[in-house]
Amino acid sequence: MANAYSFLSIQCALVGPGGNIQLGAGAMVADEGLTFESNEDINAMTIAADGGVMHSLHANKSRTATVRLLKTSPINQQLSNLYNFQTSSAANHGQNTMTLVDTNRQDVATAQKVAFKRGVPLTWAKDPGMNEWTFDVGIFDATLGAN
Repeated sequence: MANAYSFLSIQCALVGPGGNIQLGAGAMVADEGLTFESNEDINAMTIAADGGVMHSLHANKSRTATVRLLKTSPINQQLSNLYNFQTSSAANHGQNTMTLVDTNRQDVATAQKVAFKRGVPLTWAKDPGMNEWTFDVGIFDATLGAN
């Protein structure tokens, strides 16, 4: 049983029209890493006048994915090229898949129908920090490992 975590065990790929980009260990991912955040709650609770409760399960598996790279990561150029290619035609837009695996803990996450949400905000400063790439994810599934 593994009771430790390391980003060095993270493998992540973005695959779609015009590219196959590795985003895990070795990509110069910033300390803030990769996140997949729900776009809305999966449940809505309605409380009746008499105190009764109704739960409504939403059929929404969408997320927002954020990839944070150091300003000097060569992956920024690859993502920039992919962004330019995919946003030049609707025929290439929203067809990406992201797959993340933690080889140590056995976490597996799959994002489908992935599209660039917007162009990357750019900073040129004394300490430029990172570039944050944001994606809309249509369908997200994850299983967290037992380790």
